[in-house]
Amino acid sequence: MAKYLILLLLVSILGAATSTPSRSCNQVYSVIDYGAVGDGDTDDTQAFKDAWKDVCKSSSCSPIIQVPGGKTFLLQPLTFNGECKPGQIIFQVDGTITAPSDPNDWNCHGNKYCKQWITFDEVANLVIRGSGTVDGRGSTWWERHSSCKGHKHKDKRVCGKKPTGLTISHSQNVHLEGLTFKDSPQMHVAFDRAEWVYASNLTIQAPGDSPNTDGIHLQHAKNIFIDHSRIMTGDDCISIGDGSSQINISRIACGPGHGISIGSLGIDGENETVEDVHVSFVVFTETTNGARIKTWQGGKGFARNIVFENIRSEGARNPIIIDQYYCDHKHCTEHSSAVKISNIRYENIYGTSRRKPAVHIACSKAVPCTDILLNNIHLEAVDDDDDDGDEPSAFCSNVQGHAMGHVFPPLPCLS
Repeated sequence: MAKYLILLLLVSILGAATSTPSRSCNQVYSVIDYGAVGDGDTDDTQAFKDAWKDVCKSSSCSPIIQVPGGKTFLLQPLTFNGECKPGQIIFQVDGTITAPSDPNDWNCHGNKYCKQWITFDEVANLVIRGSGTVDGRGSTWWERHSSCKGHKHKDKRVCGKKPTGLTISHSQNVHLEGLTFKDSPQMHVAFDRAEWVYASNLTIQAPGDSPNTDGIHLQHAKNIFIDHSRIMTGDDCISIGDGSSQINISRIACGPGHGISIGSLGIDGENETVEDVHVSFVVFTETTNGARIKTWQGGKGFARNIVFENIRSEGARNPIIIDQYYCDHKHCTEHSSAVKISNIRYENIYGTSRRKPAVHIACSKAVPCTDILLNNIHLEAVDDDDDDGDEPSAFCSNVQGHAMGHVFPPLPCLS
């Protein structure tokens, strides 16, 4: 028996000596260790690049690139590419990441225009999280852009398309959590040709008069989940563009801004599509629009299978709006083709409207909207000193669908 126990002990010792040690799953790569200063004035771009390069080669099963709190890191436009080993990468942002304040100081890598500021391209299994702030410092861009029209000597950089703050492109299984995004020159966050993206507990803020500063924009995006976020911008809180499907948006506080918009779709006769969108538990506060679908005349394609439900309007100007005549030019002509809008449901939408009509559904004569359902709608006029006291009205044309339950203001065009 003693010989047997000694044999077991030897086997155990030999096994422990020859076994492969387990990998550390959370090895930390701080940008400070790669030379980042974090004083808000020193260019820390190269330190971020070097840290990302080592993270991509890491043997850790879930390495962390750390942007520590209490510091401000100045970054030029940069792209984190996906040439990394399989496995999850955590990008922990607890400090502030800031852009150059002067557009002319942006390094656009030889290009006339900067299209993006921070980009993650072809990355899988990425977590971007933290308590930090991503500050695009867009105020100078907006000021100079406002003077572009009618001037012979234009600032070519700011008079073109301004850069998006954070872009997730050609990527899968990305989690974006907890961060604050502010004052992007253009859109704050964009998901472009991305799939299975989860965005939650975000704060996105810019002045209500800042131009084209959408909170989150989707383009060719699929299986996107956005929830529990506060978005205050000068444009759409969330905009859903061409090629997007399987979109779930819930528990969003929106305002100021232009609401949550499908489109615009079909510009210049393009064939564009959006389908399978579910928007729920949203509060629109003093927004230009609420639940919105907008398409250009002459376009092709479709917007279908869309639900807006459990929504409160607090003084939105257009709480419910479908506009197949969208046009931002002075001279717009009617066309015989249009993006087909069908199977749209509005349910449990209530609150106040600052503009009449509170419900505005204007569809094309050639391609009417079909299967439009309104169920349990109650929108009253804002009660203030400037209001004339009249009840809000509703407008609809070329619409086929149904009104169910309590619908106020009533839509006579729906049976």
